Amino acid sequence: MALRTAGSVLVVFLWSVAVVLSQNGWSVTYTTQSICTLKGSTVEMSCSYTYPRGYTVTTTLWFSEMHDVENYVSLLDDPDYKGRVTYRSDKMNGHTLTITDLRESDSATYKFRFIANQTRGKYFGSPGVTLSVTDLQVKVTTTWWSTTLTCSTTCTLTDNPTYIWYRNSTIVQEDSFPSYTIYLQTDDSFYCAVKGINSPAVLVLGQDGWSVTYTTQSICTLKGSSVEMSCSYTYPRGYIITTTFWFITNNAEGNPVSLE
Repeated sequence: MALRTAGSVLVVFLWSVAVVLSQNGWSVTYTTQSICTLKGSTVEMSCSYTYPRGYTVTTTLWFSEMHDVENYVSLLDDPDYKGRVTYRSDKMNGHTLTITDLRESDSATYKFRFIANQTRGKYFGSPGVTLSVTDLQVKVTTTWWSTTLTCSTTCTLTDNPTYIWYRNSTIVQEDSFPSYTIYLQTDDSFYCAVKGINSPAVLVLGQDGWSVTYTTQSICTLKGSSVEMSCSYTYPRGYIITTTFWFITNNAEGNPVSLE
């Protein structure tokens, strides 16, 4: 079942706590120190910088790793970010880094560096911006009268996102609160997404305390590569799980057959 959330991309804009570190007229001011956002979204990190009179800045760049004392690799030249990074500057010495199609491997600390046209005219600002990229998970809490589904992430999402819950293909809740409660037993399918993210929602299938939560519903990858699919499951008290396996549904017999 294909579902689309409102909008196509979530861009995280932050204008909060500024960090200023200066040395003899050199400084970098970061708009924020930490960002938590979702896999597949777009993020912007901003800073401004100053330098002494008489200098002219010739190079500006963002980096996530320092390879050696004098060799900082710009994200524009890093193959891991190819086609996903843009820089934007303004006349007031402001500079913005944009990364699209975020991956969990993009979680890192990013710093801004600029180079001037004179000897010793090189500076980068610390501590930088710490980016955490997470994926949606669903936690299931069951009591004898209700089941609560909660959209969960490994860090607290920045910018107070709106969580969308679907019952089958119908939106049943849009709220900044990440949980949705069901008071009657049902065989319906439930999907959780964050508004503005054009990515697969999390699927939960529930029946009498039984549920399976898949981390994602669709994956596109290359022939010959490796892939990981993950899920979590719940079951009623009193049962003991003796067997778990994955299967495909397009086998010739039409019956579940373990992939092992």
